[in-house]
Amino acid sequence: MNDLRHYFHAQACNNAWSNLRLLRACAALDDAEFAAPRAGFFPSLKDTLNHIVTVDWLYVDALERAVAGRAVNPDAARFFEPPAPFATCAALAPAQREVDRRLIALCAGLSDLSPTVSIQRADHVQREPLVRVLAHLFQHQIHHRGQAHAMLAGTAVKPPQLDEFFLAEEAPLRAEELAALGLREADIWPGAPSARAADGTEA
Repeated sequence: MNDLRHYFHAQACNNAWSNLRLLRACAALDDAEFAAPRAGFFPSLKDTLNHIVTVDWLYVDALERAVAGRAVNPDAARFFEPPAPFATCAALAPAQREVDRRLIALCAGLSDLSPTVSIQRADHVQREPLVRVLAHLFQHQIHHRGQAHAMLAGTAVKPPQLDEFFLAEEAPLRAEELAALGLREADIWPGAPSARAADGTEA
């Protein structure tokens, strides 16, 4: 269990869990607050969260192609046309959930970490080791979620805790959220005791 493949899978699950928490909080904002100008690399929660989705589309597509032995996507620029395809959190959340699901499935199915990932850039095809692309993608997500978290702190909605990973003692505290993602503690940490949610159901 304690190998790099397992770590990438755990990271993908943690990424989905963090996105669930963040987007549940953002869903409490009205559409005007979601799109309101705020200090950050991108000028609003709407633009920041759209950026996470569109970049995920680019990299997850490239990773899936590499693992399947398929050619580079020559039309990768379409993932950013338009750069912010979702005007509301309600529209964005399902798209983020779907690409998170794809990333979890990809990491869960990794049997070989040696493929080279090809990414179509504006003027060339960038080729990188799969392990570097995954590490880069997770860092990108964490970086921009942090910015969104800070923006949310400027609203009436309390920002959710995002600095958690998977401490064993705290498994019952995340059971409901993992269940909402279709995950169980044992799916992420094989051999770990099953956590039970507050309602007593197995997580």
